[in-house]
Amino acid sequence: MTAPEDRCRLVLIVPDIADATEKARVVGDALKGGDVASVILPQYGLDDSVFQKHAELVVPVIQDAGAAALVADNSRIAGRAKADGLHVSGNAATLAEAIEKHVPKMIVGGGNAMDRHHALEIGELQPDYIFFGKLDGDIKPEAHNKNLALGEWWSAMIDIPCIVMGGQDPASALVVAATGVEFVALREAVFADPAMAATIVARINAELDEKAPRFED
Repeated sequence: MTAPEDRCRLVLIVPDIADATEKARVVGDALKGGDVASVILPQYGLDDSVFQKHAELVVPVIQDAGAAALVADNSRIAGRAKADGLHVSGNAATLAEAIEKHVPKMIVGGGNAMDRHHALEIGELQPDYIFFGKLDGDIKPEAHNKNLALGEWWSAMIDIPCIVMGGQDPASALVVAATGVEFVALREAVFADPAMAATIVARINAELDEKAPRFED
């Protein structure tokens, strides 16, 4: 079996769960399923004080499992919760500011790259990764065709790693991996039934081990 680093790896997006303890438990359970590169924690409209409590519970759970904890769009809370990084879903200017302020202390990446032109603008900023899609963009079973095409184009040409948002169906992970990208992000596909999350993570990892293309050194 190859090391997961040799092929597309999983990125999880924390679902919108109102209770912080429950959220931490659900994420922790999912991470028992096997290899996950990083976990992105969106704010979902919580006010900052509540979001901070959530982050302070969830971030250590992610880190204890060996994944990187990335807080979306809130650098103060990323800092207070001792997250590994910041996911920026805003435009290139917002991302540039975050990179300037927080790299190299934190991982900073993201996107909002709707097309090749925007993607190249983001690439010039040298983020740690670029993200194609939206964190809540898994509205269909399959990944969005435009994001698949952008990911395939980007990963063939540019060294900055990219994450492509998958769909609601766990099988979308393999379709994303087939484009040659480094990471596939899943939310509903893993968390729609939290009791099944670890099993789904394990199954996706097994399928990626078996079928995902391997990266050249």
